[in-house]
Amino acid sequence: MDIYAPDADLRLDERRMAERLGISRTPIREALARLAQDDLVQIVPRKGVFVRRKSREEILEMVVVWAALESMAARLAASNASDAELRVLRRFAMKHSSDAGRAKIEEYSDANIKFHQMILDLSGCALLRSTADGLFTHMQAVRRRTMGESDRARRSVVDHMGIIEALTARDGDLASRRVREHTMRLHDHISKTWTRLENLGSSRNAVS
Repeated sequence: MDIYAPDADLRLDERRMAERLGISRTPIREALARLAQDDLVQIVPRKGVFVRRKSREEILEMVVVWAALESMAARLAASNASDAELRVLRRFAMKHSSDAGRAKIEEYSDANIKFHQMILDLSGCALLRSTADGLFTHMQAVRRRTMGESDRARRSVVDHMGIIEALTARDGDLASRRVREHTMRLHDHISKTWTRLENLGSSRNAVS
């Protein structure tokens, strides 16, 4: 779901979600209430629950926070990840590198998101991962939307291999720096090209 597409349906249907998960609507409502507390959704009386789009400035702030979290994860992973786990990460990155061509950009975008989740997992820090999960919905949408823009897919492949090399060398400083630089390139790209997000506005405007 690209929540930043101009025609995106931001409404969350409690009944359909409950049916899909095979549970009652009560835990769905409780989960949505927690998401509303975290400002990830907006509950509009008599209208429903809507995913809240972030403004351009909010997205830029989220990218900065993600860069800090994942760069720390990379530093920890350089020490904590086993050789076998790093081999799995390398094989995963190499397997999907050919998808970076425009014909398979959607497949590569999904693999790119998974790559970053794997680094968070390799940190061995559950709290760090859970904190990053709070940003995941929006970061996922942002990464998917930007992957086909400019030359970001090809550059992403190069960056990922550089990160893996630093992790394999057990160089926490280098791994941390490369992850941070990689994510901040996303920040720079959004800052320069995503002026249209200001026109999309937040879901508060969309459902008011």
